[in-house]
Amino acid sequence: MRAPSILRPALLLLSAVLTLAACGRAPEPPAATRQAESIVPEPITLRIATYNTSLYDEADGGLVARLEKGDEAARGIASVLQLIRPDVVLLNEFDHDEAGRAAELFQRRYLEVPQAGLAPIRYDWRYSAEVNTGVPSGLDLDNDGRSDGPNDAWGYGKHPGQYGMLVLSRYPIDVAAVRSFRTFLWHDLPGAHRPMNPDGTPFHSDAVWEKLRLSAKSHWDVPIRTALGTVHFLVSHPTPPVFDGPERRNLARNADEIALWRHYLDSSGADWLCDDNGQCGGLPTDARFVIAGDLNANADDGDGDHDSIAALIASPRVDSSFIPRSEGASETARRYGLERTGDIATHTGNFGPRSGTLRIDYVLPSKGFSIRDGGVFWPREGEPGHAWTQASDHHLVWLDLADPAS
Repeated sequence: MRAPSILRPALLLLSAVLTLAACGRAPEPPAATRQAESIVPEPITLRIATYNTSLYDEADGGLVARLEKGDEAARGIASVLQLIRPDVVLLNEFDHDEAGRAAELFQRRYLEVPQAGLAPIRYDWRYSAEVNTGVPSGLDLDNDGRSDGPNDAWGYGKHPGQYGMLVLSRYPIDVAAVRSFRTFLWHDLPGAHRPMNPDGTPFHSDAVWEKLRLSAKSHWDVPIRTALGTVHFLVSHPTPPVFDGPERRNLARNADEIALWRHYLDSSGADWLCDDNGQCGGLPTDARFVIAGDLNANADDGDGDHDSIAALIASPRVDSSFIPRSEGASETARRYGLERTGDIATHTGNFGPRSGTLRIDYVLPSKGFSIRDGGVFWPREGEPGHAWTQASDHHLVWLDLADPAS
């Protein structure tokens, strides 16, 4: 089986790069191609991606130490980014530190250094901020009689910043206009799913429920001034809908974290939807956006709330007409042989033979773009670049966007 057309050029380029790197020279396009490119300008496209990198550490400062020493997983992640070359990318599960040392190290020592003969890539703008993971709440959130465990943080984590988020961009980020909903209270969401015990009693006491934050990490609206105009990069990483008990508190939280974006698109004037700076209201109706992230939910399969993610995909403001695919996902899903209702070629996460593969990472653009291409970087076994995908249990997803008239 051949690679799909959206991925085949990248794999061919990688094969050429690896071959020519051994000869000490970089690949060069044919003269005819160079001449054509100089005569017929390519339409302006914006490549936007999301990638759960698994670049986290159990210890506070552990990722910084690994990146300083030299980290093989980080090299694999950097290789994928150098090959696919997104203009804007969200990195999930990239530990946040207040000094931004990990992000700086990753940029200077990995992205700006050739990996496997690939060209370096530089992101002049990046955004990262505090997340809820690992931040102590001082409350007993899992009802185990203690208030000092990782489950008692506002978002599960063993230290502040674990499983953080990092936005990298080749276009200017309007940092002053970024909106964060990290401290938004769960019960303020209309129709919030309060976790309930099987006997019908609330899992959390009223005193705890009134203080619970919705975001496991955070929800950010990051405006980016691109060649296609300002694009609002709406990024998050909801909690997995598992690792809980019969009350299914993580399933409820995951569904409502996803629902927050739906409300953000539908409630431009909502006075209840207030960010961390006190600014209220959702996204203006004429704003262009891209929703991106590991949303930990699949509309057809898996343990999550299928309706919540399906409703977001079906939002009247979202263009879900193009679904990125890969042959690697199909190959892996067939090997596991687990029952799946949805299209296995669209899957983005690989959780082993017991849990299988799922589509849980998304790049969802607003209507008004022309979607030119896209894909999931998941080469089949034995194909160039497959070894890089072992760095994470997720795979990079990207779309190429352009103006409809271009």
